[in-house]
Amino acid sequence: ALDFAVLPAALGAGALIGLLLGMVGGGGSILAVPLLVYVVGVASPHVAIGTAAVGVAVNAFASMIGHARAGWVKWPCAGVFALAGAIGAVLGAELGKAIDGQRLLALFGVLMIGVGLAMMRKRRTAEAPDVRLNRASAAVLLPRLLPGGLGVGLAAGFFGIGGGFLIVPVLMMATAMPLSHAIGTSLVVVTALGATTATSYALSGLVDWVVTAHLVAGGAVGIV
Repeated sequence: ALDFAVLPAALGAGALIGLLLGMVGGGGSILAVPLLVYVVGVASPHVAIGTAAVGVAVNAFASMIGHARAGWVKWPCAGVFALAGAIGAVLGAELGKAIDGQRLLALFGVLMIGVGLAMMRKRRTAEAPDVRLNRASAAVLLPRLLPGGLGVGLAAGFFGIGGGFLIVPVLMMATAMPLSHAIGTSLVVVTALGATTATSYALSGLVDWVVTAHLVAGGAVGIV
């Protein structure tokens, strides 16, 4: 159990996670685990992962509401990506729980560096604001969205993250949708993947619910 003196740090971590999720559709989850381990003081990396997954899922859902009202969610794309991602997240979570916690943190750091470098590359394709997943476009979009969702889901479940920092660039590459729509759409997927991973870890008793409550409370402020 954590000393209640460190819970203000959990509130601050939640606020930062909510801020990033609301602003760029990702980034909050990739910071959640390091914040919980190195700032809040959660001793077990696996408990940090489970706790982060719950907090990120709730905060992403709250942030998604505003983006959906603004019309920035491509719902069919989000549904397909989330379904494939949820399958991957179930598999990834089981694998992640079997890996040594310190080794998991090291792999997590490598992933952060790799994604950061990839995001610095300029886009080569023109944006397609009107892209839609329907019968006419399914033959082109489904072969991109399904494996992309599965791959992101595996990473999300394995590292206990919502995966928004992965989902946004993958959605943009797969569909050429603009950043504003990729952010809104990603929040639907982050909610689904975070909830899937959180359920797996909660069933294994790897969630600190007191810290989770503070993450969510801080996240509400950050989202606004």
